[in-house]
Amino acid sequence: MAVQGEETAEKQAAVPGGGTTAAARGHPLLRGWRRERYTHGMHPAQMEALRAMCGALIPSLPADGGHGRGDPPGGKDLERFYRASAADSTIPDEIRTFGLCLSGSARARLHVAGELASEIGKSFHPVAELMVTRCIREAVALAWVVLWVLSTRVGTLLLCGRLCAGGGFPYVRKFADMPPERREAALQRWNRVRWLFPLRIAFAIVKILCHYVFYAMVNENSENPYWKAIGYSVHESREGQAEAAPSPSRPLDVGVVETRLLNDNALLRSLVGRGLTVKPAASDADHHVVQCDAVIVGSGCGGGVAAAMLASAGYKVVVVEKGDYFTAADYSSIEGPSMERLFERGGIFCTSNVTTMIFTGATVGGGSAVNWSASIRTPREVTQEWAREHGLPVFASPGYVQAMDAVCDRLSVTDGCREEGFQNKVVRRGCEALGLCADAVPRNSSEGHFCGSCNFGCPTGDKRGTDTTWLVDAVARGAVILTGCKAEHFVFEKNSSSGRGRGKKCVGLVATCASDGVTKKLRIEARVSIAACGALMTPPLLRSSGLKNRHIGRNLHLHPVSMAWGYFPESRQDPQLAGKCYEGGIITSMHRVTERTIIETPALGPGAFAAMVPWESGRDMKERMHRYSRTAHAFALVRDRGAGFVDGEGRVRFTPSREDVEELRHGLRRALRILVAAGAAEVGTHRSDGQRLRCKGLRDEDLEAFLDEISPTRPSAKRERPSREAAAPSAGKAARRHRRRRRFGTGA
Repeated sequence: MAVQGEETAEKQAAVPGGGTTAAARGHPLLRGWRRERYTHGMHPAQMEALRAMCGALIPSLPADGGHGRGDPPGGKDLERFYRASAADSTIPDEIRTFGLCLSGSARARLHVAGELASEIGKSFHPVAELMVTRCIREAVALAWVVLWVLSTRVGTLLLCGRLCAGGGFPYVRKFADMPPERREAALQRWNRVRWLFPLRIAFAIVKILCHYVFYAMVNENSENPYWKAIGYSVHESREGQAEAAPSPSRPLDVGVVETRLLNDNALLRSLVGRGLTVKPAASDADHHVVQCDAVIVGSGCGGGVAAAMLASAGYKVVVVEKGDYFTAADYSSIEGPSMERLFERGGIFCTSNVTTMIFTGATVGGGSAVNWSASIRTPREVTQEWAREHGLPVFASPGYVQAMDAVCDRLSVTDGCREEGFQNKVVRRGCEALGLCADAVPRNSSEGHFCGSCNFGCPTGDKRGTDTTWLVDAVARGAVILTGCKAEHFVFEKNSSSGRGRGKKCVGLVATCASDGVTKKLRIEARVSIAACGALMTPPLLRSSGLKNRHIGRNLHLHPVSMAWGYFPESRQDPQLAGKCYEGGIITSMHRVTERTIIETPALGPGAFAAMVPWESGRDMKERMHRYSRTAHAFALVRDRGAGFVDGEGRVRFTPSREDVEELRHGLRRALRILVAAGAAEVGTHRSDGQRLRCKGLRDEDLEAFLDEISPTRPSAKRERPSREAAAPSAGKAARRHRRRRRFGTGA
């Protein structure tokens, strides 16, 4: 078909096989990309203050800084790691990772690679860009003001006190001119003093983004010069691994229209070529009008299943998805660009109080494309509660059990695991040592699946999501998937039907394409309209459509999570606990603490790890990162009684209830016991004061005293030192619990 030929030509630079080298890893968009200019708009004085903060968070240190805890020397890689500073990056093309680069004229002026690296390091635009584009506006405004204040001597005196005093005129230094050790001391003060809450928020934002950029960014060869020093490498298929190799085919291409690559004419031809009715342009000057039977917003667990069912019933279905379409062969497993392209807000999605980070999928397949493979059936006690207390008897019926069976069958869910990864082996060993039960976790992959990067899209193609199951069924029956297309609002008309029906009915929606070449919006007219864009994105869509119900966005349950960690040195590695924290199946073992609390293991790339763990000092943080690959994490997940509120796009209010905090505390204590019993050399939490305990020669009374101080939010009544809260997927329905929206706390 002519339309397909046009699209293929446009995709040559964007899809596998379209002109990329064999050595290139995955899709170009998942290796790094470019944008022509920065949009953060920060003043050079603010950028100077931001650079000074980043340099204090990740300072240049003596090369022997990594040997303070008995770790073996790491040669030149470790020396380069300790000498590196966030204020002076050594990656010449770091900006490609996040699509942030200088204009063409500026690049021409800075034609020498070393000069370009120096200029980027001095201004540190990537952190500023992420701050402005990913954080909520109140947090951005707060950080903006703090950076302005720190760019002046008077403001620095106000926020830093005597730390900014100098030995000569003018006697007071602005923040960027303070000695590094004093800047670090100021950050430590902001992080721990309760009454400086605005400064703590600003500190948390910069801490999260600075560390994320530093450890997740890559150069043009998809490499980060510090990964070797921290023992990290990107996923490579294991030799002889018994799982399917990724197919170069794109099974959804027959139904996918990638609007990001098209102009108006090509878009219309694509829609017509896929069997849709497009009204003449004269009928609507502002919109391209498309007609179908059903339009669905979202391609995840809800939207994918709905599309398959409706298409199989003979209806013409259109799925609107703002993300892009990637396959197993496209996934690079590189943290920075994968987070940017596969997750909502590039993975930088915090609650309004900056205490909870939320990871939710934003690609074809939604959360199912980036889930952690856990496919847990709704527990019987939960279905009984829903039926008994909420008047929903269907969940206690045999039909619901049959529905779960059908879902598990379509996703090829398996109950066993041939070989567990390091973190899950730690949890299992700790449970066995304590006489506790560690259950196997069903996964939507084969029993031999040993992939630790499924959270960046499964590069082996072994994991099953809606993008490889129900959506394939849907397009085979004529469904069309519009990618790079964001629904703006539903369209309502007066209901002319007689009887006691509602006054208005939904007749479709209006959507915007990401392509600059598409000048008109899409108006998709349908008999049935379905909002399936998740608990976080559906409420803003409904409000923008003019719906006023006060319950929209309320009763949000996030399954809060609190993290514990244990360090297992490589030098005394137990053969039974071999491996690294990012290797192997992400969740294969689970311990049930109470009816409402479980313990599992997370997937943490180096960027996410650095963003979440507590920062006590620049040296301590580098030591933590040097031990990254052998630091096992376990989290306590609670089925929360409290509820949050979605009050706008990217705006979530959430604070755990007292009951939930107590459940988290109980689960966190149990997780720490498990890590100690498994043989950790040191254990700790993500509380902002860096709460930790050395385990060598540990007495029972010392452990109990440490556990008595454990709290997810408050170490004592005198001073609050919060940990950055966490969250996990909602209880969901049936085996939809694919870990659709994985959320974690940070440790700023």
